[in-house]
Amino acid sequence: MKYNDYRSVYESLNDPADIRHLAKKLSLDEELLTVIFTQKTVRETTRKFYKVKQNADRLVREWKNGRSILSIARKWRFPPILTGLMIFQELDFSKKQFWKYVKNPELIENARTRKEITDITKEDIVYSPQAAESQYKRGAWGEERLRDWLNSHDITYRTERDLRGEFAKTPDCLLDEPIRVNGWEINWIESKASFGDSIEVRKNIRNQLIPYNELFGNGLVVYWFGVVDDVDSPEGIIVVDSSLVEHRCERIENGGNGKSQVLQTMK
Repeated sequence: MKYNDYRSVYESLNDPADIRHLAKKLSLDEELLTVIFTQKTVRETTRKFYKVKQNADRLVREWKNGRSILSIARKWRFPPILTGLMIFQELDFSKKQFWKYVKNPELIENARTRKEITDITKEDIVYSPQAAESQYKRGAWGEERLRDWLNSHDITYRTERDLRGEFAKTPDCLLDEPIRVNGWEINWIESKASFGDSIEVRKNIRNQLIPYNELFGNGLVVYWFGVVDDVDSPEGIIVVDSSLVEHRCERIENGGNGKSQVLQTMK
């Protein structure tokens, strides 16, 4: 995606309702917009967290004066679930108690509180249990898609589960034999069910991809929901989008050693 187009979308996603509106207006996939909205929300939440936390007593006063948790969250432009958590903690509830109510609102005796917990759970598409489940499924979908592509070309590999305990950090797929992607020989592939803008890619490079590169050599990360066109990566790490799986693999023979190698030709 072109950088200017991405920035326009990113800046327009300020509320869950914006997702459907932009999907219709720009003919974009709602799942893609949900991913971008989630990434933006997490960043904004991290930036604002301590400022809101410092005002937790004020949130409680507003709630005791009759304002709903959802309306307080909207006023502070803060995730509804985390707003509720701050209010409950200020009222001496533990995190465990709060999440128990979020997952089982029928356990709440007070009708107002029960309704408000139900409302914030429905509204929050980033921090609610349902949102966490959706994000988990999205990640599993991406990993399965990568494995299906490798399996369809008879490329053998070991997964994160296969490698557990052998290395400090492990990619989603460590290839048994290197493959060549657009002229680059790679040894591992990481799947990301996210959108690869510069912030996301830099974070992944720092936390995961450079350690993989140091352990296993050159590798590739695929962002299934797209990559912004200005993204940069260090030598030895290739960043691609879902078009990876649209290309054909050809098996060739290495001269002299009898071992087969896979050539990945990119259009």
